[in-house]
Amino acid sequence: MRPGDSNLKMKSFIVVIPARFASTRFPGKALAELEGMTVLHRCYLQVTQAVPPTEVFVATDDERIVSECTTHGMQWIMTSERCLTGTDRVAEVSEQIPAEWYVNVQGDEPFLDPRGLTKIVDTALDSGQEVAVVNAFTPILSDEEFRSPTVPKVVATPTGKLLYISRAAIPTDKAQGFRGASRQVGLYAFRRDALQRFAEVRSKTPLESCEDIEVLRFLELGYDVSMVQVPTGGIAIDTPADLAAAHEFLKQRR
Repeated sequence: MRPGDSNLKMKSFIVVIPARFASTRFPGKALAELEGMTVLHRCYLQVTQAVPPTEVFVATDDERIVSECTTHGMQWIMTSERCLTGTDRVAEVSEQIPAEWYVNVQGDEPFLDPRGLTKIVDTALDSGQEVAVVNAFTPILSDEEFRSPTVPKVVATPTGKLLYISRAAIPTDKAQGFRGASRQVGLYAFRRDALQRFAEVRSKTPLESCEDIEVLRFLELGYDVSMVQVPTGGIAIDTPADLAAAHEFLKQRR
């Protein structure tokens, strides 16, 4: 389902789920089967518990994902194959659908807690003009998660301004112990001008490239990123091992 002319009226926000097939760490993960449903479809159903389906769009560059969207009635927008990141894909959507805020939900979050999405949307809409980027985080509960390179760790000021995100185990003490930490959740909100500035950079910025964490590009461009704590949503699917853990997670919930 493509956005039609009726969607060209300025919206206060839309939700975009970037979904590509050629994921570096796990090709095809958006269409990976998870207890009878694809990862992407599970994510979409979680999103639409918080947001009307009319405000939700899957952004992709692959006809296989378009087919999945068509099968399940998910609105989709075709974007280019040249997008460096999911946020670049959201920036392309912003050129087609005018909105004040663009909420990026990573399509690898099949257990996304709808309350977290509601909190991100509400935070964005209630923010002053000085706020252009909002990201979500949740506490890390185990040493294993703290050490995992697939889990981006968040370090922020007491007032919630992002200082850094890393795949390394931070913050830590001299003995590299786990004293408590937070992880990034794949929920973001961007104003249109911040997205456009992000997309003007045609290659990944140095820290973004090193860590493979796209929100670092905003820090390197001089933007403040406001961090918002949301409920823990479960397992994000970044690798085949994550998918296996997600299967086990669902079996335990039966």
